Amino acid sequence: MTQTETEILPFDRTTHLDDLLKLTVRAWEPVFPKMERAIPGYVYDSFYPKGWKTRQLDDVRTMCKDPDVHLFITRTDGKMSGYLGVKSHEEDNMGEIYIIAVDPDFQRHGIGRTLMDFAFDWMRDEGLAMVMVETGGDPGHAPARAVYEDAGFERYPVARYFRKL
Repeated sequence: MTQTETEILPFDRTTHLDDLLKLTVRAWEPVFPKMERAIPGYVYDSFYPKGWKTRQLDDVRTMCKDPDVHLFITRTDGKMSGYLGVKSHEEDNMGEIYIIAVDPDFQRHGIGRTLMDFAFDWMRDEGLAMVMVETGGDPGHAPARAVYEDAGFERYPVARYFRKL
């Protein structure tokens, strides 16, 4: 499989939503157990009181309705292989990769990089000067961090603290 067999299409809620939600679960299934082990239990339980799948699917359904998020999917060999959500923050002259996901069956085949390159082009066309992407610092998100760093992203030092009340 090569990148040339992958096409990028605008997201269509009517025809793509079910496949996108299935891909969401598959893409994050290996991430959340590692994250759960790496953060305080009260934090995880507060963020995911009904479980990570419920929260993730609710967040993605909400995103799919957000007019500020521009969504695109990839099809590889006729199957949805990934998706991308981008946002424009004109006040900061910045674009954001709001979400990016690749089906585990298609990971390590260049789909994520194809989506990022597409995002960079989209942002340049919007006249933006830089791009931001966020991810977790936990072991579950280590593969995402590696992809972003390989694509030239520089880590921004942020500290986020939690305390149980």
